[in-house]
Amino acid sequence: MERVFEFAVNHYILVSLFVAFLLAILVLESRRGGKKISAQGAVNLINRDEAVVVDIRDRKDFNEGRIIGSINIPLNSIKSRASELKKFKDKQIIVADKMGQHSAMAVKQLNAEGYANVVRLNGGVADWKGSNLPLVKK
Repeated sequence: MERVFEFAVNHYILVSLFVAFLLAILVLESRRGGKKISAQGAVNLINRDEAVVVDIRDRKDFNEGRIIGSINIPLNSIKSRASELKKFKDKQIIVADKMGQHSAMAVKQLNAEGYANVVRLNGGVADWKGSNLPLVKK
């Protein structure tokens, strides 16, 4: 451990550049997919009728269990079917996927289509289920 400190002292310019690049990457990655919302935050918005959930999973996963009142628009057709969300333009749109990995792409596409109030569900439906929140099957 003392060798790490010795390296950092002897090569402070390299260490400074490394830390700066690391921070830049973290900031860019956090901003890339838009804001995140927790499962509990999503519940609050949904219950106050201020948000609509767009589930971007495929139809099979959607039918196995979905958030109550969610709209299924698969990720590969989000651009062509974005007009279906026009009536919700004044509400918060929450994008949910399986585990929170692909929702950033959907948020980016919806932002490009002119939807400003779009956030993604942190952890996706898996986190929703992990928080013991209800899913409906029909």
